[in-house]
Amino acid sequence: MVSSTGHQQIDDRQQEGTSVVETQMRSGNGKALKLMRKVRSGRLRLPITLSVVLMSLNIALMVFWIVLAAQIYWWTALTIGTVVFALILVGLTFYLILTIKEVRLSQRQSDFIDSVTHELKTPIASLKLYLETLQLHSLSDEKRGEFYETMKVELERLDHLISQLLEVKRLDALGMESDPEDIALEPLIRHCARVECNRRHLEVDQIFEFDFEPTVIHTRRILLEMIFRNVIDNAIKYGSAQPRILVQVRLSKGGRVITRIMDNGEGVDPEIRKDIFKIFYRGESELERRKTGTGLGLYIVKTLVHLLGGKVTVHDRLDESGSVFAIDLPGSAES
Repeated sequence: MVSSTGHQQIDDRQQEGTSVVETQMRSGNGKALKLMRKVRSGRLRLPITLSVVLMSLNIALMVFWIVLAAQIYWWTALTIGTVVFALILVGLTFYLILTIKEVRLSQRQSDFIDSVTHELKTPIASLKLYLETLQLHSLSDEKRGEFYETMKVELERLDHLISQLLEVKRLDALGMESDPEDIALEPLIRHCARVECNRRHLEVDQIFEFDFEPTVIHTRRILLEMIFRNVIDNAIKYGSAQPRILVQVRLSKGGRVITRIMDNGEGVDPEIRKDIFKIFYRGESELERRKTGTGLGLYIVKTLVHLLGGKVTVHDRLDESGSVFAIDLPGSAES
């Protein structure tokens, strides 16, 4: 057993260890961020400059060819040459677009690696610190229980990350080992909300408000669970300091079930609303992020929703600040 002074020393050591980890990460972040920006700028500048120069040269040659051929009445040559120059210009434009897309994908992959590295190192560093403390100090049963609970949370965080990485790898074949069935949406969404709240040690009743019309969707259960767990996880993560989430399910005409998950966060910038569903995309720099994550959750949502013949969109709430994620899936009224 240790005294209260000993407990205080342990707490101080925990905070100091956490601070050391954060300080070490932040100390390199400034330089790394500047270097990353320079590298990314260089990657885009070269193909853009080269493409612009080649396009300008192509246009100049095309104009010269048109003027020259028109003066000496080479109408056949003029037509063929103009078409060839136009095709070259189209090809260069297409090359530029593809290059920019590839560079941006490479940037998102780099951000993803940074993010996954951070997401792995943080809980591992925390687990190492708690294990060292347990080895070096004699703790009370209460304090030891607190440590075990914290370590369990960190392990669950690692498990969630690894599960997401594995899910992305097998999205196309996910759930194929089971047969589709009629799934009532209300109990499934309540289950997903409860799982995500338990993972964060939150109370469902304090976070969620539900407004359901009885509906069913004919599909594989695992697909719906992954869709709604990821959207609910996103709503909790990007809600306010005290998140409040409204889940509304409505049956629309034409056999469509519309599920709206509304948070009370800052909302999503209209300029990036399409980008947030891209793989590896994060709305802010990985080195300056305020929220944990890998940029996989919403990509999984969009992929699975499309696989089920639906669509997912995001817009602002009308009654207060926050975002609304609307998931439109084929379904029917619950009989």
